[in-house]
Amino acid sequence: MASHFSSFSTHIVVLALILFSSLQLSRVSSFDYQVGEKLGWVVPPANDSKVYNDWASEKRFKIGDTIRFKYRKDSVMEVNETDYKKCNSTRPNFFSNTGNTVFTLDRSGYFYFISGASGHCDKGQRMIVKVMSLQDQNSPSSSADGRRFVMHDQVVNVVTFQVLLFAYHVLASHI
Repeated sequence: MASHFSSFSTHIVVLALILFSSLQLSRVSSFDYQVGEKLGWVVPPANDSKVYNDWASEKRFKIGDTIRFKYRKDSVMEVNETDYKKCNSTRPNFFSNTGNTVFTLDRSGYFYFISGASGHCDKGQRMIVKVMSLQDQNSPSSSADGRRFVMHDQVVNVVTFQVLLFAYHVLASHI
Protein backbone atom coordinates (compact mmCIF):
# COMPACT_ATOMS: atom_id res chain seq x y z
CA MET A 1 0.00 0.00 0.00
CA ALA A 2 2.82 2.40 0.87
CA SER A 3 4.52 1.77 -2.50
CA HIS A 4 1.23 2.44 -4.36
CA PHE A 5 0.81 5.71 -2.43
CA SER A 6 4.47 6.65 -3.12
CA SER A 7 4.02 5.96 -6.85
CA PHE A 8 0.80 8.02 -6.86
CA SER A 9 2.59 10.88 -5.07
CA THR A 10 5.43 10.75 -7.58
CA HIS A 11 2.95 11.00 -10.45
CA ILE A 12 1.21 13.96 -8.82
CA VAL A 13 4.56 15.75 -8.41
CA VAL A 14 5.50 15.03 -12.04
CA LEU A 15 2.09 16.27 -13.23
CA ALA A 16 2.45 19.43 -11.13
CA LEU A 17 5.91 20.07 -12.60
CA ILE A 18 4.61 19.58 -16.14
CA LEU A 19 1.72 21.93 -15.46
CA PHE A 20 4.03 24.58 -13.95
CA SER A 21 6.47 24.27 -16.88
CA SER A 22 3.67 24.57 -19.42
CA LEU A 23 2.39 27.73 -17.76
CA GLN A 24 5.87 29.21 -18.08
CA LEU A 25 6.02 28.35 -21.79
CA SER A 26 2.51 29.41 -22.73
CA ARG A 27 3.20 33.14 -22.44
CA VAL A 28 5.90 34.53 -24.67
CA SER A 29 7.78 37.31 -22.92
CA SER A 30 8.14 40.77 -24.33
CA PHE A 31 10.95 41.65 -26.69
CA ASP A 32 13.51 44.44 -26.72
CA TYR A 33 14.03 45.76 -30.26
CA GLN A 34 16.96 47.97 -31.17
CA VAL A 35 15.76 50.67 -33.54
CA GLY A 36 17.68 50.52 -36.80
CA GLU A 37 19.61 47.50 -35.51
CA LYS A 38 23.33 48.10 -36.25
CA LEU A 39 22.63 51.48 -37.85
CA GLY A 40 21.10 52.80 -34.64
CA TRP A 41 19.12 56.06 -34.40
CA VAL A 42 20.94 58.35 -36.84
CA VAL A 43 20.09 60.57 -39.80
CA PRO A 44 19.58 58.07 -42.62
CA PRO A 45 21.46 58.30 -45.90
CA ALA A 46 19.91 60.79 -48.34
CA ASN A 47 18.52 58.08 -50.61
CA ASP A 48 17.03 56.00 -47.76
CA SER A 49 14.77 58.36 -45.79
CA LYS A 50 12.24 55.56 -45.10
CA VAL A 51 14.75 53.23 -43.44
CA TYR A 52 13.13 53.41 -39.98
CA ASN A 53 9.56 52.96 -41.19
CA ASP A 54 10.67 50.05 -43.37
CA TRP A 55 12.39 48.51 -40.32
CA ALA A 56 9.33 49.01 -38.09
CA SER A 57 6.89 47.66 -40.69
CA GLU A 58 8.74 44.32 -40.69
CA LYS A 59 8.13 43.83 -36.95
CA ARG A 60 5.08 42.60 -35.04
CA PHE A 61 5.21 44.77 -31.94
CA LYS A 62 3.14 43.67 -28.95
CA ILE A 63 2.04 45.48 -25.80
CA GLY A 64 4.93 45.29 -23.32
CA ASP A 65 7.68 45.18 -25.96
CA THR A 66 10.39 47.78 -25.67
CA ILE A 67 12.24 49.66 -28.35
CA ARG A 68 15.78 50.84 -27.73
CA PHE A 69 17.21 53.91 -29.42
CA LYS A 70 21.03 54.12 -29.49
CA TYR A 71 22.49 57.41 -30.65
CA ARG A 72 25.10 60.14 -30.09
CA LYS A 73 24.52 63.89 -29.88
CA ASP A 74 20.84 63.47 -30.66
CA SER A 75 17.54 62.75 -28.96
CA VAL A 76 14.31 60.85 -29.43
CA MET A 77 10.78 62.12 -28.96
CA GLU A 78 7.42 60.42 -29.03
CA VAL A 79 4.89 62.85 -30.53
CA ASN A 80 1.32 62.87 -31.86
CA GLU A 81 0.55 62.16 -35.51
CA THR A 82 0.20 65.83 -36.48
CA ASP A 83 3.57 66.77 -34.97
CA TYR A 84 5.12 63.72 -36.63
CA LYS A 85 3.91 64.81 -40.07
CA LYS A 86 5.20 68.37 -39.51
CA CYS A 87 8.42 67.31 -37.73
CA ASN A 88 7.33 69.53 -34.85
CA SER A 89 9.46 68.91 -31.77
CA THR A 90 7.95 71.59 -29.50
CA ARG A 91 5.35 69.40 -27.72
CA PRO A 92 6.66 65.86 -27.24
CA ASN A 93 4.74 63.29 -25.17
CA PHE A 94 8.13 61.77 -24.32
CA PHE A 95 11.69 63.09 -24.64
CA SER A 96 15.08 61.53 -23.98
CA ASN A 97 18.66 62.42 -24.88
CA THR A 98 20.57 59.81 -22.87
CA GLY A 99 22.07 58.06 -25.91
CA ASN A 100 20.49 54.75 -24.90
CA THR A 101 16.75 55.31 -24.60
CA VAL A 102 14.36 52.47 -23.85
CA PHE A 103 10.70 53.13 -24.61
CA THR A 104 7.99 50.68 -23.47
CA LEU A 105 5.10 50.11 -25.86
CA ASP A 106 2.34 50.17 -23.24
CA ARG A 107 -0.78 50.17 -25.43
CA SER A 108 -1.95 49.07 -28.85
CA GLY A 109 -2.09 51.52 -31.71
CA TYR A 110 0.41 53.86 -33.29
CA PHE A 111 3.45 55.54 -31.77
CA TYR A 112 5.20 58.36 -33.62
CA PHE A 113 8.90 59.00 -33.02
CA ILE A 114 11.08 61.82 -34.28
CA SER A 115 14.58 63.08 -33.62
CA GLY A 116 14.69 66.23 -31.55
CA ALA A 117 17.89 67.46 -33.20
CA SER A 118 17.31 70.34 -35.59
CA GLY A 119 16.72 69.20 -39.17
CA HIS A 120 17.10 65.48 -38.49
CA CYS A 121 13.39 64.64 -38.72
CA ASP A 122 13.11 66.42 -42.08
CA LYS A 123 15.97 64.22 -43.33
CA GLY A 124 14.07 61.04 -42.43
CA GLN A 125 15.02 60.38 -38.82
CA ARG A 126 11.50 59.51 -37.78
CA MET A 127 9.46 56.36 -37.40
CA ILE A 128 5.92 55.06 -36.94
CA VAL A 129 5.47 51.96 -34.80
CA LYS A 130 2.22 49.99 -34.86
CA VAL A 131 1.54 47.89 -31.76
CA MET A 132 -0.91 45.05 -32.24
CA SER A 133 -4.00 44.87 -30.08
CA LEU A 134 -4.50 41.79 -27.91
CA GLN A 135 -7.22 40.71 -30.36
CA ASP A 136 -4.76 40.99 -33.28
CA GLN A 137 -2.16 38.98 -31.34
CA ASN A 138 -4.56 36.13 -30.63
CA SER A 139 -6.26 35.84 -34.03
CA PRO A 140 -4.84 33.87 -36.94
CA SER A 141 -3.17 35.98 -39.60
CA SER A 142 -2.57 35.57 -43.28
CA SER A 143 0.94 35.26 -44.53
CA ALA A 144 2.16 37.00 -47.66
CA ASP A 145 1.37 34.02 -49.89
CA GLY A 146 -2.21 33.74 -48.57
CA ARG A 147 -1.73 30.69 -46.35
CA ARG A 148 -3.10 30.80 -42.84
CA PHE A 149 -0.83 30.30 -39.85
CA VAL A 150 -1.36 30.01 -36.12
CA MET A 151 0.25 32.44 -33.71
CA HIS A 152 3.08 31.08 -31.52
CA ASP A 153 1.07 31.34 -28.27
CA GLN A 154 -1.71 29.18 -29.74
CA VAL A 155 0.76 26.49 -30.85
CA VAL A 156 2.33 26.42 -27.38
CA ASN A 157 -1.12 26.12 -25.78
CA VAL A 158 -2.08 23.18 -28.02
CA VAL A 159 1.20 21.38 -27.26
CA THR A 160 0.75 22.10 -23.55
CA PHE A 161 -2.75 20.62 -23.62
CA GLN A 162 -1.49 17.48 -25.41
CA VAL A 163 1.33 17.00 -22.88
CA LEU A 164 -1.07 17.40 -19.96
CA LEU A 165 -3.55 14.97 -21.54
CA PHE A 166 -0.77 12.41 -22.02
CA ALA A 167 0.42 12.89 -18.43
CA TYR A 168 -3.12 12.41 -17.15
CA HIS A 169 -3.51 9.13 -19.09
CA VAL A 170 -0.18 7.86 -17.75
CA LEU A 171 -1.20 8.79 -14.22
CA ALA A 172 -4.66 7.26 -14.57
CA SER A 173 -3.26 3.97 -15.89
CA HIS A 174 -1.09 3.59 -12.77
CA ILE A 175 -3.81 4.18 -10.20
